Amino acid sequence: MTDDSSRTRRPARGRVVIVLDAEIDGVPGLALRISDGRIDDIGLSLSADGATEVIDARGGAVIPGLHDHHLHLHATAADAASVRCGPPAVLNRRALSTALAEASADEHGWVRGVGYVDTVAGDLDAVALDALHASRPVRVQHRSGAMWILNTAALVAAHITDAAHPGVECSADGVPTGRIWRADTWLRSRLPLTTPPPLGSLGATLTGYGITGVTDATPDLSTGSQAALVTAALEGDLPQRLHLLGVPLRGASAHNSAPLPEQVSVGPYKIVIADSGLPPFDALVDRIRAAHRDGRAVAVHCVSRAALLLLLAALDVAGDFPGDRVEHAALVPADSIADLRRHGLRVITQPGFLSQRGDYYLDHVEPDDLDDLYRCRSLLADGVPLAMSSDSPYGPLDPWAVIAAASRRATETGTTLNAGECLTPAQALAGYLTPADDPGGRPRRIRRGSPADLVILRAPLEQVLREPSADAVDRTLFARAR
Repeated sequence: MTDDSSRTRRPARGRVVIVLDAEIDGVPGLALRISDGRIDDIGLSLSADGATEVIDARGGAVIPGLHDHHLHLHATAADAASVRCGPPAVLNRRALSTALAEASADEHGWVRGVGYVDTVAGDLDAVALDALHASRPVRVQHRSGAMWILNTAALVAAHITDAAHPGVECSADGVPTGRIWRADTWLRSRLPLTTPPPLGSLGATLTGYGITGVTDATPDLSTGSQAALVTAALEGDLPQRLHLLGVPLRGASAHNSAPLPEQVSVGPYKIVIADSGLPPFDALVDRIRAAHRDGRAVAVHCVSRAALLLLLAALDVAGDFPGDRVEHAALVPADSIADLRRHGLRVITQPGFLSQRGDYYLDHVEPDDLDDLYRCRSLLADGVPLAMSSDSPYGPLDPWAVIAAASRRATETGTTLNAGECLTPAQALAGYLTPADDPGGRPRRIRRGSPADLVILRAPLEQVLREPSADAVDRTLFARAR
C-alpha cells in the first residue's frame, strides 16, 4: 500500500466527481456521480458532462468508508515517536536496556517507552527500570495501556516520591514503586508541559486504510485535548469524521464556548472499570445514572470477566439507555451473552489482539477462559450487535488486518484460538461499516443522497475479502471539503 496525496479526494462545493466502471453492492460496471459531497446518482451509464473529475475504478468495488469504533488518537500519534519496549522489537532485558540507551529524549530530556510486557524483563518497577536505565527520566507504558512504570529519576522529576493519588502504587512502607495505574490525566499534569501531538500523519495513515471516521475512546478528555482534536478535524489534519466518548458530562458543546463542527459528534460517556481496582458498586451505578440523566449512553471498558459481571449487575440497578455499549469485552462467559442482549448492549471488540498477542494469551490466560476470549460469532448469533475497532495504539490500527484476524483467529505462530468464534470476512467488514452512533447496527450502503465518504478498492469486493489487505485500497473519498 502506498501513501500519497492522490488517494484523498475531498469534493468541494460545486465539485462534481464521476466514478466509472465500479462494482457496487456486487453489481459490476456501474457509474457513480458525486455532487457537493453527496452521492447524486448511480447507474449503468452516467454522462461525464460538467464533471470536475472522472475516476476510473477499473472494475474495483466502491464501498462506504470504514469507521474505527474505538481508538486513541493522541496516544497513537505519540506512540509513533516513542521507543519500542516490547515484542516484536524487544524480546529480552538486554534488548530493552539497549533500546532505552539509544532512544532519543524529548525536549525536556525524558524518554517515553511503549509496549512493555512482562515476558521482556519481568515485573517492572522503578528499581528494575533503574537497573536498565537510570541516567535520564524514563516512563514506560505497559502494553495494556493500563499502567506506566517510572524510574527513580522520573519519580523525582515529576514530584511523585511523596504524591498521594489512588493510582500511585506504593510498597508496604508507603514508598511509590514507580508503577502508576490508570492515572494518565493526573500523571500528565505532573510532567513537563507539552502540547498534544500533531495528527496530520495519522490522518493520512487512516486515509490510506480507507477509514473515513473514528471514535476516540480516550476517557475524561481535558479541555486542551478536546480542543486539539476538534481543531485537527476543523483544519483538515484529521479528515475523518470524529466521534468523542471522553467529553465530560454537561460538556458536549465545550470547545472554546462554541458548538462542535458538523464533522465532530459526541458519543456515549466513557467509563473505565479498571482491573487493577474494581470501583465500588454504588459508585459505578451513580456514574451510569449520571450519564443517563445527561441524555448520554455509557461506553464501559470491560476487559476481565469480573468487570463485565460488575457492569451487568450495575445496569440491573441503574437501568438501560439506548446506545449503551461495552468496550473490549475481552472475556465474555457464555451465560452472560443473554444478559448483554437483555440490556440492549452492543459490543465494540478488537479481534486484532488475537493475531498480535495470541501466543501470550495461550500461555497466560486460564485454559477454561480461552473459549470466552474476544467472542465474535456467538455474540452475533445471539443477537448482540458487534462492531470492529483497533484500540490503537494498543492493537493493530490496520482494519484489514483486524478483518483477517476476526476471520482466522490465528496467533503469531499460527495456532487457531477458538475457531467457533470466527467471522466471515464480510461479517468482519460489516463491523467497520456501521455508523458511529449505531455501532453493530445496520451497515451503511451506497445510496443516492448519502455522504460521499467512500473507498475505491482495486478489485471486486469478493476478491478483496479472500485475502484482506490494505493493499486493496486504491482511493479514499471524503464528503466534506477541506
